[in-house]
Amino acid sequence: NNLQEGQAWLDEHEIEYEERPIKEEKPTKSELAAWIPKSGKAIKSFFNTSGKLYKDLNLKERLPEMSIDEQLEVLASDGMMVKRPILAGENIVLVGFNEGEWKSIASKK
Repeated sequence: NNLQEGQAWLDEHEIEYEERPIKEEKPTKSELAAWIPKSGKAIKSFFNTSGKLYKDLNLKERLPEMSIDEQLEVLASDGMMVKRPILAGENIVLVGFNEGEWKSIASKK
């Protein structure tokens, strides 16, 4: 899965990281609000669109009608709502494992 691929990639490139089980230690609304702009991506990129909870809540249809604040509330409500892995650093946030994007951090270490 993407989480295991991301961890293996970080280990292979000898990049130190602190693992956080977001199911148990879900991201807060304020963390998410800070991470999203750093990622350079839309808030929708942070949703685990293939997850059961996303589908059960019919968020595909509902998100376009929701404010950013409401979307942040939904994301912060359950760690399984958030796409994984998230790599959050001081100046960068990567969401989901995409080797091309992750290479940018390896070149900066």
